[in-house]
Amino acid sequence: MTSCAHSFVSPDAIYGFDARGIAKRFRHAAIFGALDALTPGETMRFANDHDPIPLLQQITSRFGQSVLVQYVQREPGAVIIDFVRHQS
Repeated sequence: MTSCAHSFVSPDAIYGFDARGIAKRFRHAAIFGALDALTPGETMRFANDHDPIPLLQQITSRFGQSVLVQYVQREPGAVIIDFVRHQS
């Protein structure tokens, strides 16, 4: 997973998603639903308190290359990831 600029996305096409406020049993379903709702060119800016490696593997398996993963911040206790939706 590499980080790169995504200047093709306008600021109003970035939608925040804070996983810390969602009950653990509902998190993955809520994340997948949010990703399903994105249209090409939109970004979901995901915030979490840990690096969600198993979730990223599930996203890659489910969405393939239609969702690009870009770390914005990757520190203990503070992880922010942009999920950028592309054409399937």
